[in-house]
Amino acid sequence: MIDNLGLYLDYYELTMAQGYFLSGRGNLQANFDYFFRNNPFNSGYTIFAGLEDLLELIVNFTYSKSSIDYLRKQGFKSEFLDYLKNFKFTGKIYSVSEGEIVFPYEPIIRVEGNIIETQLLESILLNVINFESLIATKARRLRFSAKERKLVDFGLRRAQGFAAIYASRAAIIGGIDGTSNVLSAFLYDLTPTGTLAHSWIQSFDNELTAFRKFAELYPNNCVLLVDTYDTLKSGVPNAIIVAKELEQKGYKLSAIRLDSGDLAYLSKKARKMLNDAGLNYVKIIASNQLDEYLIKSLIEQGAPIDAFGVGTSLITGQKDAALDGVYKITYVDNKPTIKLSEDLAKVTLPGKKKIIRYFNGEEKFYADAIILEEEVDNEIDMIFHPHSPNKKCSVKNLKKELIISKVFENGEVILKHKSIKEISEYLQFRFSQLPVEHKRFEYPHIYKVGISQKLMELRDKLVMNKDKEDYR
Repeated sequence: MIDNLGLYLDYYELTMAQGYFLSGRGNLQANFDYFFRNNPFNSGYTIFAGLEDLLELIVNFTYSKSSIDYLRKQGFKSEFLDYLKNFKFTGKIYSVSEGEIVFPYEPIIRVEGNIIETQLLESILLNVINFESLIATKARRLRFSAKERKLVDFGLRRAQGFAAIYASRAAIIGGIDGTSNVLSAFLYDLTPTGTLAHSWIQSFDNELTAFRKFAELYPNNCVLLVDTYDTLKSGVPNAIIVAKELEQKGYKLSAIRLDSGDLAYLSKKARKMLNDAGLNYVKIIASNQLDEYLIKSLIEQGAPIDAFGVGTSLITGQKDAALDGVYKITYVDNKPTIKLSEDLAKVTLPGKKKIIRYFNGEEKFYADAIILEEEVDNEIDMIFHPHSPNKKCSVKNLKKELIISKVFENGEVILKHKSIKEISEYLQFRFSQLPVEHKRFEYPHIYKVGISQKLMELRDKLVMNKDKEDYR
């Protein structure tokens, strides 16, 4: 697929690109913003993920001979195809850091270049960033529920095809400890982890024999699945027998896993049985359709579960199928431009912009400002609600930070590579700076995102001018 990556787009992007080329508009300079309008999962925040994967794809976003031959069959003009033969994105990309906590309407990626190259990147950017940010946000919510308990990605079999690869990466960024997906572990230098399935146990004449053979093969990391037949009458008692046999050989049973039933009740009963047998060190792992709400409930019920394996809800981003990120043009031919709508929330913010984050006296996030690129942040004293101008917020004398920077230029990634662990650690630090009222699951406090007065005035001026044009 890598040789045909230039085809990883929606058809209309090619028709528009050819239109720009044939009409002599291909060299118009343009600026596109990526932003989203709502946090997923009714959350108070979103985790930005997928940047390094995206930049790697953009480097390889070219047109092979087979791609050109295919497009010729679709009716594209020879002169446009000649242009695509040498295509390579040569513009600039600005972005917030991967692992950053971001909020609705912020232009967290800015793409500059000629109008053809910036247009062609639309779908691949949306595809990668929307998905990985969705999964990283879900993972962070799971981590918030699980607290210090271990979390493992068990989602490969429920994922949408090869999306499982990117999902595993995003999950680790969000706070998941490991993955059962071996290919993801290989590609991203992670440690694969896993236990065994019911089929192993069912393939033997009885459960105890199955446990003994597994323990014989994997004495240093033996986890036994105890719910194949009867968790408390068969599974846990047989696990205890095998654990004692391992002790006699100088080993220790690592854990038992519960994959069905009332996990709170069963984990409490299993914990008592293990402790009564002197096996306090044996951990309890739980799986089976877990999400952040169920994990939170289990912990509140005092379930003695040490680790959770989360599959479907994590890897598919349930119950939100997608992040609603969009890619909108905001500057073309050296002029700011705007998209209008009867809904003010869908009126785009014009021009080239940057994001300033402000902190309160406790080093916690206080507000974010979207300002024009040419504005000096020291001159910003007040920010205004993007859709309710009567709502405003003073940011005078607050500590501040520019959170967007250049990551791509002249066909090359200029962003310093970070490991997934480094990105996850950065997120952990930023999450500690997010006030607790934005982290809660029920009615999280809305984070303040405002625009500068100059940006507001520019938007209002363009809206007025467009209205006049429409009714001439």
